Amino acid sequence: MASEEELFANIDALLAEEPQLPPPAERARLREAAGITQARLAAALKTTTQTVKNWENGRSEPKSPRLEAYQRLLKGWAAKYPAHGTPAAPVAPVAPAAAPQPVTPETFTGPAAPEATAAAPVEAPAAPAAPERPARPATSRRPAAKKAAKPAVDPRFPHGPLAVLDGDGSAYGVDGIVLDCPATTIPELVEWTLRESGLGAPKLNRYGKDSDPLIVLTAAAAVKLGLPERLEGHEQRRSLRLPEDHPVVKQVTKAKWQLTQRGFGPWARIYRKAQGRERQCVQLAILSWDALDERSWPGVAEMEPADIARVLGVYAQRVITPRGSTAVSGLELMTALRPPTKPERDEETGNWISAYNPGSLGTEPMDPAPPEATAEHPVVVQSGWTGGFLNEEAYQWVRSVDSLSDEECMMPFAVGLDLNTAFLAAAARLVVGLSAPDHFHAPKFNPKIPGSWLVDLSHIELDPRLPSPFTPDGSRPTGPAWYQTHTVAYAQELGYDVHPIEAYLRRETGAYLDPWHDRLKNAYVDTLADLGVTKDLDDRQFLAAMEQHKQVDPALAAVLAAIKATVKGGVGKLRERPQGKHYKEGERWPALQRPTWRPDIRAAVISKARVNMHRKLNNMAKMTGLFPLAVLSDCVVYPSPGASPLDFLPYAASGKPQPGGFRLGPTPGLAKLEGVQPMLWAVELMEKGLNPARHIKGGDAVLDEGE
Repeated sequence: MASEEELFANIDALLAEEPQLPPPAERARLREAAGITQARLAAALKTTTQTVKNWENGRSEPKSPRLEAYQRLLKGWAAKYPAHGTPAAPVAPVAPAAAPQPVTPETFTGPAAPEATAAAPVEAPAAPAAPERPARPATSRRPAAKKAAKPAVDPRFPHGPLAVLDGDGSAYGVDGIVLDCPATTIPELVEWTLRESGLGAPKLNRYGKDSDPLIVLTAAAAVKLGLPERLEGHEQRRSLRLPEDHPVVKQVTKAKWQLTQRGFGPWARIYRKAQGRERQCVQLAILSWDALDERSWPGVAEMEPADIARVLGVYAQRVITPRGSTAVSGLELMTALRPPTKPERDEETGNWISAYNPGSLGTEPMDPAPPEATAEHPVVVQSGWTGGFLNEEAYQWVRSVDSLSDEECMMPFAVGLDLNTAFLAAAARLVVGLSAPDHFHAPKFNPKIPGSWLVDLSHIELDPRLPSPFTPDGSRPTGPAWYQTHTVAYAQELGYDVHPIEAYLRRETGAYLDPWHDRLKNAYVDTLADLGVTKDLDDRQFLAAMEQHKQVDPALAAVLAAIKATVKGGVGKLRERPQGKHYKEGERWPALQRPTWRPDIRAAVISKARVNMHRKLNNMAKMTGLFPLAVLSDCVVYPSPGASPLDFLPYAASGKPQPGGFRLGPTPGLAKLEGVQPMLWAVELMEKGLNPARHIKGGDAVLDEGE
């Protein structure tokens, strides 16, 4: 017969085991009997609604300390709401217990939840509770100067648009959410993302499509899933792909998933044919394969997973869920906001069909007019076109040193001004062609018709201390050349007659880029406001805020850089050139299959931006007598008596900026300080034929030519 000591030892061993929870179905019954929603329970236990769902359907079990807190809650509910036919037992008073510490993954860099509330025991309610506001989950957000209103959460995507997956299976989402991802292969990851993760984003237009969920893989996660930590090869890294015989590619194919033509590269899109209205597609981004390039996403690839999720989450909320480089995202944002088709009822059959969505670019690619194309385009090569091309590019101009006055040379400083997202400002209310170009001979110029005009502007003589508004290098035209409508219209605005020789014009027109402009403008302004740069600041306060904004929150500063790169890259993608050493002139390259390959729209944006710049330069000369030293795209350098723009910008007696010139401010088209250098430094660069605007910031600027 067993001794008392042996029996007690066995009982102690049982007590030491992990707490046993009731069956999953009973957990759900108890919660519903208490009148508590899954979302409210998730908030109390500092976890996600999806995790609670998994506990209640048996897909996963909680871990300590949530396990003990959850068991305590269920025991309290079981005593108060017994199963049918079981008498209720009185609830014994429970001595207060120390609150377990919150579970904060090692890689999570945001603040932990407050100690007093994190995963604390949840008391059973004495009576059905009145609805309460759910507690906020712990997040990795830092304090910001101003918070934009959060959009309503789509119940189909409760955990936001994306997650950053680390090697331990923790998937970091927006607002501090951490999901448990059990996947060990890429096919399992795709299935988990579509079936269980609750990730995705609603469409941006009523006729559009929902954004596919994005999973960003850290180097550790990539290796765990069977991918190489780095892609190696002689090609540019962004062009590298896994070979078709790689085990992971074979796994994807065996599981009946497909890869897009881009293959398995830094941005891999894995899909199956849609079932009805349900898309089956997951976007992957591999950090260690340079998916987030440093120029567009400064410092983001080196952040902790939770902070990467925060940066990408803010971008996804304000712009679009990333689908590739910022250039790709900028182009796809155009289509997401102006879908090519809409449902329409066929009057004869009564069936719903896919019809053209007015104002969009449609579903079929459109060949440009020969002067709008590039030299290698099939339209040019096959027709033998020799009539010249549009040359609507951003400014690269340096003033002749010989034109500098002694007074200018004696100025102590050279001050650079940069126009905020100049291409975005140019896209506002920009009317572009929507139909194919038609050819006209000796047409009368009409500034309201978008197109390309062959016209001689060489007779127009302007002040040599300003760049010509008609050429990117600022030189005076020497004869007939092709110009976009805005350039020719500006010649008329300056008071000169224009007589086009021929033109390629489009009959159907519209402000295609308006929603693109509006969304990116709001994203830019809201992100700057979160960094403390708001519209209500006076000019002196604005300059001070801009000087510090990157230090306020490096994560949001990275979002701001990505928004700016989205503008430039999106415009550049409208005229994407062929890539690869095997390309031959006259062949069609992949970008030509897109309806959004529209070099004429790109030319319209850049033409308007360059005209906007010249108009301000001209007005500044009239108001202040000051002339620029150099211009590079949206940056202009002026000689100045002081080290601040406030020392030379024109202001009225009231203190308000004079209209027509450069004005400081946080919105697209307004200016900010780019940099300050000694005037002697600028003159020495000009004498060497170098552009001070490229170096005024203290490093080499990147030409924003929309490439």
